[in-house]
Amino acid sequence: MSEAPLPPLTIVEIQRRVGAELDRIGSVIDELGARFAEAGEELALVGGPVRDAMIGRLQNDLDFTTSARPDTTERLLAGWADAVWDMGRAFGTIGCRKGPWQVEITTYRSESYDPTSRKPDVDFGDSLAGDLGRRDFTVNAMAVRVPSRDFVDLYGGIVDLAERVLRTPGTPEDSFSDDPLRMMRAARFAAQLGFSVAPDVVAAMTAMAGRIEIISAERVRDELVKLICAPHPRLGLKLLVDTGLAAYVLPELPALALERDEHHRHKDVYEHTLTVLEQSIDLEHRLGGGPDFVSRFAALMHDVGKPKTRRFESGGIVTFHHHDVVGAKLTRKRMQALRFANADIDAVATLVELHLRFHGYGSGEWTDSAVRRYVRDAGD
Repeated sequence: MSEAPLPPLTIVEIQRRVGAELDRIGSVIDELGARFAEAGEELALVGGPVRDAMIGRLQNDLDFTTSARPDTTERLLAGWADAVWDMGRAFGTIGCRKGPWQVEITTYRSESYDPTSRKPDVDFGDSLAGDLGRRDFTVNAMAVRVPSRDFVDLYGGIVDLAERVLRTPGTPEDSFSDDPLRMMRAARFAAQLGFSVAPDVVAAMTAMAGRIEIISAERVRDELVKLICAPHPRLGLKLLVDTGLAAYVLPELPALALERDEHHRHKDVYEHTLTVLEQSIDLEHRLGGGPDFVSRFAALMHDVGKPKTRRFESGGIVTFHHHDVVGAKLTRKRMQALRFANADIDAVATLVELHLRFHGYGSGEWTDSAVRRYVRDAGD
């Protein structure tokens, strides 16, 4: 797996993909758009679905923004949707299911953080332009009005997407001040999409990294899980470390850069760890396919006990005795702080504690009884 961002796209290819995707989801966007238009309301496909259509990532989860207030949206969905739910009503969002489609429709809005608050203040807006301007990155600030299918790109999102770069619609300082979690989202999107991050965005993340502390552990955890389960987690993790964000959300990772790899295979334990993570991902097919957070996070955390157990011995030898046990304890403590479920904590910490047991397995030194003992100790 390469650290380098993916090559740029052509505008012609992007337009072709968008046209094909709008045709694929036409039965939803045309019917919904007509219902809202007849009621005198605006409706636009927005955000991730528009971005993903442009890069060829098809999905059945569709996000819309609208001039309609939640009560009106709910009324317009009645009789059309197979099921409707309103758990996001306080944030202006009404969800529904129509056949294979999952739909969320959110009233135009603006939201920002009080400097000391963990929760956003949400105010309804009155225009599509205002709604797009509050979004995190330009590639997520594009929309398609329905049913007319007019494309709206006020901040150069299509160019940034073609160049595979993350920028903010306004200044990154304003964006991250409004919602510091967007700094984590920059790393997550880099990992998911293989995009680079604009220098001014990186600079703002570096200067404002400490503001992530006002965000709840649960929201940070969710972004971290998405990042680690993404196709290019190294890109996102390096961004977290390079900007200093990791020092707040996963401090065990940058601490590894201070250590020397005793096997001399990598320039430090940090680089060794990222390589082990990628090797783990390459073997995920053995687990049944699909991203496996437990195995990936265990790979990422397997050596975090080394900084606390490093010892220098004669002859220039460096040892890390019992770093497996210490690492398991540190892993458990970090996952508890991030509010992970106990089952996930137990699974990851167990793998970290047992990771040295595999010495000799690859060269065929294990007996059948050794395999059975490992299965007994490691569980599923």
